[in-house]
Formats: sequence, C-alpha cells, structure tokens
Amino acid sequence: MTKQVVSTNNAPGAIGPYSQAVITGNFVYSSGQLGMDPQTGELLEGLEGQTKQVFSNVRAVLEAAGCSMSDVVKATVFMKNMDDFAAVNAIYAEQFEEPFPARSAVEVARLPKDALVEIEVIAVKG
Repeated sequence: MTKQVVSTNNAPGAIGPYSQAVITGNFVYSSGQLGMDPQTGELLEGLEGQTKQVFSNVRAVLEAAGCSMSDVVKATVFMKNMDDFAAVNAIYAEQFEEPFPARSAVEVARLPKDALVEIEVIAVKG
C-alpha cells in the first residue's frame, strides 16, 4: 500500500503528528477539521462561525487532494453538545447535494482547542 500525504496552506496545519489528509488508492481520508482560520490559527467564535469554517477547511483539503465535496462518501461529525445538532445539520445540508454521503454524528466530551464541532470525511477520487 502506498500513501500520499495531502497538505495545503488553505486549511489549518496539523497540530500534532498527523497529516491533513492521506490518499491511498482512490480514497482520500481527511483528518478532522476544526473551525480554525488557516491564516491566524485562531478558532472562530460561535457554533455557526466554527461550522462554516470547518467546511471551508474540509473543502480546501479535498481540493488539495484533487477532490470536491461531491466526492465525499462518508462524513463523521463530532459535536461538543448534541443540542447543537439542528444548527450544525442546517449548515451541513448546504454543503452537499444528493446523493448525500453516509454520516455519523456523535457528542464528545471535549475537542481540541475546546472547539464546538469537528468534521472528518472520506472521499473517493473519480
């Protein structure tokens, strides 16, 4: 198995020993993206701002991998509070067209940098 590391300055750099995404075969596996501004490294304020920035970061990583949001087959959404599901889901729905990717959404005790939401995706290059 060969793997190719994906890296872009249009999304926040890794804050640990991991890659923004890895390509193996036709699959692109993204690391979780937070609602951080890639230029400043600062987390945006509020759930809406963070969620929109998460998708901007996901999109940037996918583009660096030669993919788009329409290539996403699976998304995993991590939220600090499941009460935010409807608000996150409304922004999520704006990011994808049918056929929608499979998805999991879970509440977690804590996210890096005390973020409110983190999303990772798997895409298929086609």
